[in-house]
Amino acid sequence: MREEPFKQAGLDCFGVRGKSTLGENSSRGIAIAREVPITFRCLDSLLVGILHRGSEHAIRGVLVVVGGPQYRVGSHRQFVLLARRLAEAGVPVFRFDYRGMGDSEGGARTFESIEVDIRAAIDTFLEAAPGLREVIIWGLCDAASAACFYAPSDSRVVGLVMLNPWVRTEQGLATVYLKHYYFRRLVSGDFWRKIWRLEFDYTDSLRSFKGLLRKANAPREKIEEGDSEKTVSLPSRVYDALAQFQGQVLFILSGKDLTADEFRDTISASAAWRRLLRSKNIERRELPAADHTFSRRIWRDQVAEWTLAWARSW
Repeated sequence: MREEPFKQAGLDCFGVRGKSTLGENSSRGIAIAREVPITFRCLDSLLVGILHRGSEHAIRGVLVVVGGPQYRVGSHRQFVLLARRLAEAGVPVFRFDYRGMGDSEGGARTFESIEVDIRAAIDTFLEAAPGLREVIIWGLCDAASAACFYAPSDSRVVGLVMLNPWVRTEQGLATVYLKHYYFRRLVSGDFWRKIWRLEFDYTDSLRSFKGLLRKANAPREKIEEGDSEKTVSLPSRVYDALAQFQGQVLFILSGKDLTADEFRDTISASAAWRRLLRSKNIERRELPAADHTFSRRIWRDQVAEWTLAWARSW
């Protein structure tokens, strides 16, 4: 593990901007960086991460896994702001770019093939913050699903924060469009103004609607508890991973997001999913007005506060 100045990115020698990110060691009079850039190895690639120190007495930290196409800053700087809020409250945070993402080396890959990246990041996180014993993985969209796949294999992972988890299937997307997108279109003023101005394409819309109906009515894979056969669909794989995981789980779902809508529909269509989400170790929060990336400050702040309160509650 080594630390780099990252001057090429316009950062100072600590990899941070401004005095607010520095702490003063009163006994020695030494300035200590609160945010430290770290590079580390994952197989043959060099990865880049940022450590937010938090309290030196903390035993539980948060690893932020990015979803693609994304990198460690996050949409609207959400990951940076989340990490700083948690670190201010004493919770160490490590956010990083997995291989092929952001500033890290390696070829592009999907969320289904980053388990070795997550393990390398956790190893680095615990080495950089020696007091840590437990890790919560925090992920949005497909990063939430990637974290879910990884968590049962590592006893150091004691919690998951999953925002708008990705459980995309062709049938699920079609159903979501029929149930949610078209309804929102019908109550949209822009939709009716297009009809009034004769700008609405009835032929293409009808063709699209018929195609969605056909996909939505395809046979749905049934998820059963204790099913010994290997499941292949993404919702089934996410379910299996969650059922195996013994730690705490927090779901945060946006109200105005098709990805979150598809996850809700997956739950409502399956008795097994509904039973799983009633487990004592699983909690769920809803932000009805929020979009997929929690683009407004009030939504980002709420997510950060829910994350902090939940991480301290057990």
